[in-house]
Amino acid sequence: MSKRVRLRYAPSPTGHLHIGNTRTALFNYLFAKNQGGDFIIRIEDTDLKRNIAGGEESQLQNLKWLGIEWDESIDKEGAYGPYRQTERLDIYQKYTNELMQREVAYHCYCTEEELEAEREAQQERGETPHYSGKCRHLTQEQREAFKAEGRIPSIRFAVPKEKSYTFTDMVKGAISFDSNEMGDFVIVKKDGIPTYNYAVVIDDHLMEITHVLRGEEHISNTPKQLMIYEVFGWEAPQFGHMTLIVNENRKKLSKRDESVIQFIQQYADLGYLPEAMFNFICLLGWSPVGEEEIFTKEQFIEMFDPARLSKSPAVFDTQKLKWMNNQYMKKQELDRVVELCTPHLIKAGRISEAEVQTDWVRGLVALYHDQLSYGAEIVELSELFFKDDISYDEEAQAVLNEEQVPEVMQVFLSQVEAIEDFTPEAVQAAIKAVQKQTGQKGKKLFMPIRVATTGQTHGPDLPKAISLLGKQKVSARIQKVIG
Repeated sequence: MSKRVRLRYAPSPTGHLHIGNTRTALFNYLFAKNQGGDFIIRIEDTDLKRNIAGGEESQLQNLKWLGIEWDESIDKEGAYGPYRQTERLDIYQKYTNELMQREVAYHCYCTEEELEAEREAQQERGETPHYSGKCRHLTQEQREAFKAEGRIPSIRFAVPKEKSYTFTDMVKGAISFDSNEMGDFVIVKKDGIPTYNYAVVIDDHLMEITHVLRGEEHISNTPKQLMIYEVFGWEAPQFGHMTLIVNENRKKLSKRDESVIQFIQQYADLGYLPEAMFNFICLLGWSPVGEEEIFTKEQFIEMFDPARLSKSPAVFDTQKLKWMNNQYMKKQELDRVVELCTPHLIKAGRISEAEVQTDWVRGLVALYHDQLSYGAEIVELSELFFKDDISYDEEAQAVLNEEQVPEVMQVFLSQVEAIEDFTPEAVQAAIKAVQKQTGQKGKKLFMPIRVATTGQTHGPDLPKAISLLGKQKVSARIQKVIG
């Protein structure tokens, strides 16, 4: 095996890029780059029935959006291709022929009904379901009889008996399996397509993969893969099995869990920043030295150490993600924030395509720049600018009921109507004039003006907000309060 460190991410094009798979890709990428090695993307597309149109493109596009770069894949040929499993079937066939000739693999003619009956009988006896191996020693006559029936065989690997398979996991330490607890497993399905546990070994060996970081649900696959490595006399890569990602209730993150947005494309569509998503996912089950949590991609590459992978489940904290994205949003140029927000304002019917580049829209987004957690939030945050009528909640109404309000509103209305160029500076000057004329200041002055014009007791910079509302709308709202 090559001394150069090589890691891979091997998605199936059966769906879009999920949070769990993203973490797998990310950690393999970081480890490879930290070691000055190669990161490969291999498409495992042999589950033909579950593959979806656009599945490959979706995976690659979302990885690129996050900032993950690869050295070899279907779109970046290297010396170890093809990088799509359905284009490697002749390679698998060569090794299958060898195993059959050596009689360490055999044809299994069992039907699905027979296998299911066998499993049910084992469960009734309190046994762990496994294949009994009844096709392992068929005579030539028995095989011919099954063929005559029209049965199409699968190919099973003959699991060695009385053997222990042990490996040192990069996360969990030493793990052992007893071969007697495993039945002979299928390596080639009846349609001639190799199974995952078989194809992945051949691919990883031929592509000289040195390390494999993956989810802990793959631990049970490891002994089967070690058997394949052993029978061919190949060196296995180092395995590391990452702990589960759980939701805030400490339940395993499943694709049916609606408490957490599951797919990277959804975050991109909501106006999250790829740098923030990269940062957040890096901390799902891995921790840096120290208390700092905000890092660049280059910093993560420099400090990534698999020894710091957590042994405890990683909690997907949605509030922390919003906080982290907000930290990144505040540092962005206004142009980029506007770009993230405007599609959502258009979709909500708040602005037209033609209005995107206007100073008014830029001013609106700028007003909430520091507050935004992600682009789509602009719709809810800026609602007050798109209402013809506003209603006042109990807290707001209490402000408007204060005794000084009629005078403050009357004077402010006259000041507003006198403004020719309705800028924030002009609005600020008008408020100052109200203070001078009425003697009111502080909350007694600003709070009634804020509530009357925006309907809110708390909000963004008041002169800027009033300026963006416009003279006509502000006048109408004040007149409504005055009655």
